[in-house]
Amino acid sequence: MSIETQPRSVSQTEQYEKCGWRYYLQRIDRVTPRPAAWSHHGVAFHAAAEAVELSGRTMTADEAETRFADQYSALVNKSLDKEPNTDRWLSAHGTGGEDIERRYNLGREQTRRYVEWAAETPTETYETPDGRPGLELYFIVELGGVKVRGYIDQLVTDPDGSVRPRDWKTGTTKSKFQLETYGVAVRKLYGVEVNRADWYLAKKGGLSRPIKLDQVTEADVSERYAAMDAGVKAGRFLANPGFVCRFCDVSHACSFKQ
Repeated sequence: MSIETQPRSVSQTEQYEKCGWRYYLQRIDRVTPRPAAWSHHGVAFHAAAEAVELSGRTMTADEAETRFADQYSALVNKSLDKEPNTDRWLSAHGTGGEDIERRYNLGREQTRRYVEWAAETPTETYETPDGRPGLELYFIVELGGVKVRGYIDQLVTDPDGSVRPRDWKTGTTKSKFQLETYGVAVRKLYGVEVNRADWYLAKKGGLSRPIKLDQVTEADVSERYAAMDAGVKAGRFLANPGFVCRFCDVSHACSFKQ
């Protein structure tokens, strides 16, 4: 499937909006990205949190921590096979090697804290009409004439019967557009009421304030997907060099970087 016809996503759209040239290098030119421990940290935490929820929250903190450690180590080792020089890894804290070790310990602590939080915070995971639990739930919908796909970390059934999208975050960057997309997609797919959404913030070990979605319409989110889709099909990939270049995983192949 070509880049012109494939479904869009939140991450694609936000990447294109922030720097069209990064989008081009990564998704069209297929430049091999530099590894970063923060991405493995996020993936491993998601795997552990999903396992906790799929167990009906019976998984112990030790078991969840082991799940994180095993997943994180496997991902890091795979990246080390491709790029053994950790000085070339992206890192926001110290060297690449230092960040790998730091995030290993931090992720284990965050996973243990998630289990403790879950034990104190009753949550009912939504079940789709076909019997699937609302965990790492894949969706594909059409918004503004554009096919949009993604994975929702968790759907929670609120006491009033409405469904709440929840995104698990290990970093500091939060996307309201992501939650808005999830809310619209869930309404379209399952015909349920969606009034709010939130993030589980691993850094603080608890939930964010809820984001109101009751007034967010399909038209509100469709406009951005339509603009991004049109830009890609027209071959418009504008560079936006600046501070964010230091966190760009394809900056080594970019002639615009700062």
